[in-house]
Amino acid sequence: MLRFFSFLYIIMYSCGLWAQSYKDYVQMALASLEKDSLDVAEGQLREALRLEPALQSNAILYQYLGRIQERRGQTAEALKSYGKGLEVAPQNESILLDRASLYMRLKNEDKALADYNLVLQKNSDQKEALFFRAYIYAQQRLYRQGREDYEHLLRLEPEHEQARLGLALLNDKDRRPREAMEQMNLLVQMFPTHANLYAVRAGMEADRKLYEMAQADYAHAIELEPENPNFYLLRGNFYQKQKRKKKAKADFQKALTYGADPRDVP
Repeated sequence: MLRFFSFLYIIMYSCGLWAQSYKDYVQMALASLEKDSLDVAEGQLREALRLEPALQSNAILYQYLGRIQERRGQTAEALKSYGKGLEVAPQNESILLDRASLYMRLKNEDKALADYNLVLQKNSDQKEALFFRAYIYAQQRLYRQGREDYEHLLRLEPEHEQARLGLALLNDKDRRPREAMEQMNLLVQMFPTHANLYAVRAGMEADRKLYEMAQADYAHAIELEPENPNFYLLRGNFYQKQKRKKKAKADFQKALTYGADPRDVP
């Protein structure tokens, strides 16, 4: 008899006839996400929400739904899911960061800024929020505010490469050329194998009419990443401005060879 009821339990459970709990659906959804079964995970998350619509923990379930929808390219639906999560837990840092990141990809910097502000009101040392708020401020030409955020972040993490680069570019835009170049020189010393830093410094040197130094830095960037089409495009544009047409043409051809978009080639 015991064996009969055990067998009946297995059949009922496998056919979905045995009631599953909120916790069961959440655990199954997490397992489905680990297997990258997005459709299955979404159904399980929605079933958990249906069973217990008033739980505080639903904020995280809405966040998972938003991430699934983002991966599918359903950005409007993802924003709605993040919004529902924040209705449940208005100060949830992780959801605010996810929504802000999506707003950044949608180029809606004002709404991203609002979310980063909310995060930093609660946690003034949140590194991701500091970095992206500084970037937005720089784009909006609010250089003092951007500088403060970059410097705050660098006090927390002195070797944050992107923050150092962002600060150098901000100072360059803010007509502080000496500081900008000093910061770029320090970056190259700190990360001597990072080709993009040489390319950025070359652009600054070209703006300052330091043409030989710019050419040397472009050459070094290409030496480090010889199949990166962007560096050939940058150097080609540099040569073109100097009316060195043959060299420019050769670099543009190299860029195309390594996969540059033909629309980016003059």
